[in-house]
Amino acid sequence: MTIERPRVLAISAALLVVAVFAAANIHLVSVSLSSQPSCVETAKEGADTYRPAKPSC
Repeated sequence: MTIERPRVLAISAALLVVAVFAAANIHLVSVSLSSQPSCVETAKEGADTYRPAKPSC
């Protein structure tokens, strides 16, 4: 049983797309777990300011 050339190319392309997608997601997770935000000065109390829920500094 032989597999036709277009089918082999389509399967190879699909596997390549899945591999690139998985590698990108693994990289995204590893970078997000290894990075830590630096301490920044937060604004004082006010109606129009956004503050972190739990500051780390």
